[in-house]
Amino acid sequence: MLERWGVTSGTRKCGALTHKANPDHSRWLVLIGVIKLFKALLFILLGVGALRLLHKDLVDALTHFIVALRFDPENHFINLILEKVALINPHRLREISAAIFLYAALDIIEGTGLALEKTWAEYLTLILTASFLPWEIFEIIRHVTWIKVVLLLVNVLVVIYLVFHVQGRIRARSSQNDRAEEEANR
Repeated sequence: MLERWGVTSGTRKCGALTHKANPDHSRWLVLIGVIKLFKALLFILLGVGALRLLHKDLVDALTHFIVALRFDPENHFINLILEKVALINPHRLREISAAIFLYAALDIIEGTGLALEKTWAEYLTLILTASFLPWEIFEIIRHVTWIKVVLLLVNVLVVIYLVFHVQGRIRARSSQNDRAEEEANR
């Protein structure tokens, strides 16, 4: 049937683009990869924004932002944030920017690998996502917000999906090896 559209059997062997031709294709892996790449873009923008604030009065910039959003500058929570921001010096801001860019780089590596359906990216994403779960749980224990809970649930679902996906690939590879050994023994 594919021959009608100009896809020959040789194309299927070389890695066709359809789900039927590539049984290992996983739309969920590609979706996770795209989300990681989008997240990386957001972190890059955040890092650039942090660098643009170097050698500027952070409290003044944040106060202008707070007023533009029509928040009450005399609010206790706003004053607490302004006090914390006043403690950030240019060296600390550079460190924060570097950490943001490193996290973006990890997301680019994970996202690209998952979008290209590379096995190493599955393992890397599984390890990194699972390693951040205790930190996310700790943050929820410190202060519960619905955003933190949703992010934790999404990451738990990603870890569960990747565990089952990786185990399925391992089982498939094992059964292929068993079949190959049986054929070799005949």
